[in-house]
Amino acid sequence: MTDLRRHVRPRTVLFVLCALWVLYAVRQLDSGDQQNHALENFDKGFGTPAKSVSRPQEKMRYKELVVASLSSDATSWLAEYLPDWKANVYVVDDPNASLTVPKNKGRESMVYLSYILDNYDDLPDYMVFMHSLRYQWHNDDPIYDGLPVLQNLQLPHVRAEGYANLRCAWVLGCPEEIKPVKSGEKKREGDSRVQTENEYEKAFLELFPNATVPDVIGVSCCAQFAVTREKIRERPQADYERYRQWILDTTLSDAISGRILEYGWHSMSITCSPSRS
Repeated sequence: MTDLRRHVRPRTVLFVLCALWVLYAVRQLDSGDQQNHALENFDKGFGTPAKSVSRPQEKMRYKELVVASLSSDATSWLAEYLPDWKANVYVVDDPNASLTVPKNKGRESMVYLSYILDNYDDLPDYMVFMHSLRYQWHNDDPIYDGLPVLQNLQLPHVRAEGYANLRCAWVLGCPEEIKPVKSGEKKREGDSRVQTENEYEKAFLELFPNATVPDVIGVSCCAQFAVTREKIRERPQADYERYRQWILDTTLSDAISGRILEYGWHSMSITCSPSRS
Protein backbone atom coordinates (compact mmCIF):
# COMPACT_ATOMS: atom_id res chain seq x y z
CA MET A 1 0.00 0.00 0.00
CA THR A 2 2.80 2.32 0.85
CA ASP A 3 4.39 1.89 -2.56
CA LEU A 4 1.00 2.28 -4.36
CA ARG A 5 0.25 5.58 -2.63
CA ARG A 6 3.68 6.86 -3.57
CA HIS A 7 2.82 6.28 -7.28
CA VAL A 8 -0.80 7.53 -7.13
CA ARG A 9 -0.17 10.72 -5.23
CA PRO A 10 2.12 12.39 -7.87
CA ARG A 11 -0.29 11.41 -10.69
CA THR A 12 -3.21 12.90 -8.78
CA VAL A 13 -1.34 16.10 -8.19
CA LEU A 14 -0.39 16.26 -11.86
CA PHE A 15 -4.00 15.70 -12.91
CA VAL A 16 -5.26 18.45 -10.63
CA LEU A 17 -2.60 20.84 -11.89
CA CYS A 18 -3.53 20.09 -15.49
CA ALA A 19 -7.22 20.65 -14.73
CA LEU A 20 -6.45 23.94 -13.05
CA TRP A 21 -4.36 25.05 -15.98
CA VAL A 22 -7.12 24.21 -18.46
CA LEU A 23 -9.65 26.07 -16.33
CA TYR A 24 -7.31 29.07 -16.11
CA ALA A 25 -6.79 29.07 -19.90
CA VAL A 26 -10.53 28.96 -20.56
CA ARG A 27 -11.12 31.85 -18.18
CA GLN A 28 -8.37 33.88 -19.84
CA LEU A 29 -9.89 33.35 -23.28
CA ASP A 30 -13.28 34.43 -22.01
CA SER A 31 -11.75 37.46 -20.34
CA GLY A 32 -9.96 38.35 -23.56
CA ASP A 33 -13.22 38.20 -25.50
CA GLN A 34 -14.83 40.51 -22.97
CA GLN A 35 -11.93 42.95 -23.18
CA ASN A 36 -12.05 42.94 -26.97
CA HIS A 37 -15.76 43.55 -26.83
CA ALA A 38 -15.21 46.42 -24.42
CA LEU A 39 -12.56 47.91 -26.68
CA GLU A 40 -14.88 47.64 -29.66
CA ASN A 41 -17.55 49.48 -27.72
CA PHE A 42 -15.02 52.12 -26.72
CA ASP A 43 -14.02 52.64 -30.34
CA LYS A 44 -17.65 52.91 -31.34
CA GLY A 45 -18.49 55.32 -28.57
CA PHE A 46 -15.96 57.40 -26.68
CA GLY A 47 -12.84 56.49 -28.62
CA THR A 48 -14.01 58.02 -31.88
CA PRO A 49 -16.08 61.13 -32.64
CA ALA A 50 -19.76 60.53 -32.00
CA LYS A 51 -21.89 60.09 -35.04
CA SER A 52 -24.71 62.58 -35.49
CA VAL A 53 -28.02 61.26 -34.33
CA SER A 54 -31.22 62.22 -36.03
CA ARG A 55 -33.55 64.02 -33.67
CA PRO A 56 -37.28 64.53 -34.02
CA GLN A 57 -38.24 67.62 -36.01
CA GLU A 58 -39.71 69.35 -32.97
CA LYS A 59 -36.37 69.02 -31.15
CA MET A 60 -34.47 70.44 -34.12
CA ARG A 61 -36.73 73.50 -33.98
CA TYR A 62 -36.11 74.25 -30.32
CA LYS A 63 -34.60 77.70 -30.96
CA GLU A 64 -33.99 79.66 -34.13
CA LEU A 65 -32.47 82.90 -35.36
CA VAL A 66 -34.43 84.98 -37.87
CA VAL A 67 -31.89 87.13 -39.68
CA ALA A 68 -32.53 90.07 -42.00
CA SER A 69 -29.62 90.41 -44.40
CA LEU A 70 -28.37 91.78 -47.69
CA SER A 71 -26.48 89.63 -50.19
CA SER A 72 -23.29 91.55 -49.34
CA ASP A 73 -23.52 90.82 -45.60
CA ALA A 74 -21.13 88.38 -43.91
CA THR A 75 -23.24 85.93 -41.91
CA SER A 76 -20.88 82.97 -41.46
CA TRP A 77 -20.27 84.00 -37.83
CA LEU A 78 -23.71 82.69 -36.93
CA ALA A 79 -22.93 79.08 -37.81
CA GLU A 80 -19.36 79.34 -36.53
CA TYR A 81 -20.12 80.64 -33.04
CA LEU A 82 -23.78 79.68 -32.53
CA PRO A 83 -24.05 76.14 -33.94
CA ASP A 84 -26.80 75.21 -31.48
CA TRP A 85 -29.13 77.77 -33.07
CA LYS A 86 -30.76 77.19 -36.42
CA ALA A 87 -30.14 80.34 -38.47
CA ASN A 88 -32.80 81.40 -40.96
CA VAL A 89 -30.93 83.99 -43.02
CA TYR A 90 -33.29 85.91 -45.29
CA VAL A 91 -31.61 87.77 -48.16
CA VAL A 92 -33.89 90.64 -49.07
CA ASP A 93 -32.12 91.76 -52.27
CA ASP A 94 -31.78 88.32 -53.88
CA PRO A 95 -35.01 86.86 -55.27
CA ASN A 96 -33.21 83.58 -55.95
CA ALA A 97 -32.01 83.09 -52.38
CA SER A 98 -33.31 80.05 -50.52
CA LEU A 99 -34.94 82.42 -48.03
CA THR A 100 -36.14 85.76 -49.33
CA VAL A 101 -39.10 88.14 -49.17
CA PRO A 102 -41.96 89.12 -51.51
CA LYS A 103 -40.50 92.62 -51.82
CA ASN A 104 -37.48 94.40 -50.37
CA LYS A 105 -39.46 96.95 -48.43
CA GLY A 106 -39.97 97.98 -44.80
CA ARG A 107 -36.46 97.05 -43.74
CA GLU A 108 -36.22 94.12 -41.27
CA SER A 109 -39.98 94.06 -40.67
CA MET A 110 -40.59 92.37 -44.05
CA VAL A 111 -38.22 89.55 -43.07
CA TYR A 112 -39.70 89.10 -39.62
CA LEU A 113 -43.28 88.99 -40.87
CA SER A 114 -42.40 86.68 -43.75
CA TYR A 115 -40.78 84.22 -41.33
CA ILE A 116 -43.81 84.27 -39.03
CA LEU A 117 -46.19 83.69 -41.94
CA ASP A 118 -43.96 80.97 -43.43
CA ASN A 119 -43.83 79.09 -40.12
CA TYR A 120 -46.89 80.12 -38.13
CA ASP A 121 -48.14 76.54 -37.70
CA ASP A 122 -44.68 75.13 -36.96
CA LEU A 123 -42.84 77.72 -34.87
CA PRO A 124 -39.95 76.73 -32.57
CA ASP A 125 -40.04 77.31 -28.82
CA TYR A 126 -37.79 80.37 -28.97
CA MET A 127 -36.95 82.82 -31.73
CA VAL A 128 -34.51 85.70 -31.95
CA PHE A 129 -35.27 88.29 -34.61
CA MET A 130 -32.11 90.16 -35.51
CA HIS A 131 -29.94 91.97 -38.03
CA SER A 132 -27.18 90.13 -39.83
CA LEU A 133 -23.93 91.88 -38.97
CA ARG A 134 -21.99 90.83 -35.91
CA TYR A 135 -20.64 94.32 -35.23
CA GLN A 136 -23.19 97.15 -35.43
CA TRP A 137 -24.14 100.00 -33.15
CA HIS A 138 -27.58 98.47 -32.57
CA ASN A 139 -26.00 95.79 -30.38
CA ASP A 140 -26.05 96.52 -26.65
CA ASP A 141 -22.36 95.77 -26.08
CA PRO A 142 -19.30 97.95 -25.32
CA ILE A 143 -17.78 97.17 -28.72
CA TYR A 144 -21.14 96.62 -30.46
CA ASP A 145 -20.50 92.86 -30.71
CA GLY A 146 -23.68 90.87 -31.23
CA LEU A 147 -22.16 87.54 -30.18
CA PRO A 148 -22.08 88.09 -26.39
CA VAL A 149 -25.57 89.56 -26.58
CA LEU A 150 -26.82 86.23 -27.91
CA GLN A 151 -24.56 84.08 -25.73
CA ASN A 152 -25.84 85.85 -22.61
CA LEU A 153 -29.49 85.61 -23.57
CA GLN A 154 -31.43 83.95 -20.74
CA LEU A 155 -34.10 81.71 -22.24
CA PRO A 156 -35.87 81.18 -18.87
CA HIS A 157 -36.43 84.95 -18.78
CA VAL A 158 -37.75 84.91 -22.33
CA ARG A 159 -40.06 82.05 -21.37
CA ALA A 160 -41.35 83.96 -18.34
CA GLU A 161 -41.89 87.25 -20.20
CA GLY A 162 -42.78 86.01 -23.68
CA TYR A 163 -40.88 88.90 -25.25
CA ALA A 164 -37.45 90.39 -24.52
CA ASN A 165 -35.75 93.22 -26.34
CA LEU A 166 -32.07 92.42 -26.99
CA ARG A 167 -31.24 96.00 -26.10
CA CYS A 168 -31.39 96.94 -22.41
CA ALA A 169 -29.98 100.46 -22.75
CA TRP A 170 -32.45 103.30 -22.73
CA VAL A 171 -30.75 105.05 -25.62
CA LEU A 172 -32.42 105.09 -28.03
CA GLY A 173 -36.17 104.69 -27.45
CA CYS A 174 -36.90 105.24 -23.77
CA PRO A 175 -38.59 106.70 -21.91
CA GLU A 176 -40.30 108.51 -24.79
CA GLU A 177 -39.43 108.07 -28.44
CA ILE A 178 -42.55 108.84 -30.47
CA LYS A 179 -45.33 111.29 -29.71
CA PRO A 180 -47.90 110.79 -32.47
CA VAL A 181 -49.34 113.88 -34.09
CA LYS A 182 -53.11 113.51 -33.66
CA SER A 183 -55.72 114.29 -36.30
CA GLY A 184 -56.34 118.00 -36.62
CA GLU A 185 -52.92 118.92 -35.27
CA LYS A 186 -50.45 120.66 -37.52
CA LYS A 187 -47.77 118.33 -38.86
CA ARG A 188 -44.25 119.31 -37.95
CA GLU A 189 -41.16 119.54 -40.10
CA GLY A 190 -38.05 117.63 -39.17
CA ASP A 191 -36.05 114.42 -39.37
CA SER A 192 -37.26 110.83 -39.71
CA ARG A 193 -38.39 110.80 -36.09
CA VAL A 194 -40.64 113.79 -36.65
CA GLN A 195 -41.91 112.33 -39.93
CA THR A 196 -42.75 109.11 -38.09
CA GLU A 197 -44.74 111.09 -35.51
CA ASN A 198 -46.65 112.77 -38.34
CA GLU A 199 -47.63 109.44 -39.91
CA TYR A 200 -47.94 107.29 -36.82
CA GLU A 201 -51.61 107.72 -35.96
CA LYS A 202 -52.87 106.81 -39.44
CA ALA A 203 -50.53 103.83 -39.69
CA PHE A 204 -51.37 102.62 -36.18
CA LEU A 205 -55.11 102.58 -36.88
CA GLU A 206 -54.53 100.61 -40.07
CA LEU A 207 -52.30 98.11 -38.30
CA PHE A 208 -54.34 97.87 -35.08
CA PRO A 209 -57.89 98.89 -36.06
CA ASN A 210 -59.43 98.04 -32.67
CA ALA A 211 -56.83 99.72 -30.50
CA THR A 212 -56.46 103.23 -29.14
CA VAL A 213 -53.55 105.27 -30.44
CA PRO A 214 -51.13 105.78 -27.53
CA ASP A 215 -50.07 109.29 -26.57
CA VAL A 216 -46.45 108.22 -26.23
CA ILE A 217 -44.44 105.22 -27.44
CA GLY A 218 -41.31 104.29 -25.54
CA VAL A 219 -39.28 101.12 -26.06
CA SER A 220 -35.62 100.36 -26.63
CA CYS A 221 -34.79 100.80 -30.29
CA CYS A 222 -33.48 98.75 -33.12
CA ALA A 223 -35.97 95.90 -33.66
CA GLN A 224 -33.89 93.02 -32.30
CA PHE A 225 -35.69 90.82 -29.82
CA ALA A 226 -36.39 87.32 -28.52
CA VAL A 227 -39.88 85.91 -28.36
CA THR A 228 -41.68 82.66 -27.63
CA ARG A 229 -43.99 80.73 -29.89
CA GLU A 230 -46.89 81.34 -27.52
CA LYS A 231 -46.40 85.12 -27.58
CA ILE A 232 -46.50 85.20 -31.38
CA ARG A 233 -49.62 83.06 -31.45
CA GLU A 234 -51.46 85.40 -29.12
CA ARG A 235 -52.33 87.10 -32.40
CA PRO A 236 -53.99 85.20 -35.24
CA GLN A 237 -52.11 84.65 -38.47
CA ALA A 238 -54.46 87.10 -40.19
CA ASP A 239 -52.99 89.95 -38.14
CA TYR A 240 -49.48 89.26 -39.43
CA GLU A 241 -50.83 89.01 -42.96
CA ARG A 242 -52.38 92.46 -42.51
CA TYR A 243 -49.11 93.91 -41.18
CA ARG A 244 -47.13 92.61 -44.14
CA GLN A 245 -49.74 93.75 -46.62
CA TRP A 246 -49.62 97.20 -45.06
CA ILE A 247 -45.88 97.34 -45.76
CA LEU A 248 -46.40 96.19 -49.34
CA ASP A 249 -49.12 98.78 -49.95
CA THR A 250 -47.84 101.82 -48.08
CA THR A 251 -46.43 104.80 -49.92
CA LEU A 252 -44.26 105.69 -46.95
CA SER A 253 -40.52 105.36 -47.34
CA ASP A 254 -38.72 102.36 -45.91
CA ALA A 255 -37.24 104.57 -43.21
CA ILE A 256 -40.68 105.59 -41.96
CA SER A 257 -42.61 102.33 -42.44
CA GLY A 258 -39.77 100.35 -40.91
CA ARG A 259 -39.57 102.74 -37.98
CA ILE A 260 -43.29 102.48 -37.30
CA LEU A 261 -43.01 98.69 -37.08
CA GLU A 262 -39.78 98.98 -35.08
CA TYR A 263 -41.76 100.59 -32.29
CA GLY A 264 -44.60 98.11 -32.56
CA TRP A 265 -42.98 94.73 -32.01
CA HIS A 266 -43.48 94.92 -28.28
CA SER A 267 -47.23 94.75 -28.96
CA MET A 268 -47.74 98.28 -27.66
CA SER A 269 -48.10 96.97 -24.10
CA ILE A 270 -44.61 96.77 -22.66
CA THR A 271 -43.33 99.98 -21.10
CA CYS A 272 -39.76 100.90 -20.27
CA SER A 273 -38.57 99.83 -16.82
CA PRO A 274 -36.69 102.34 -14.63
CA SER A 275 -33.14 102.94 -15.79
CA ARG A 276 -30.30 101.34 -13.85
CA SER A 277 -26.81 102.80 -13.56
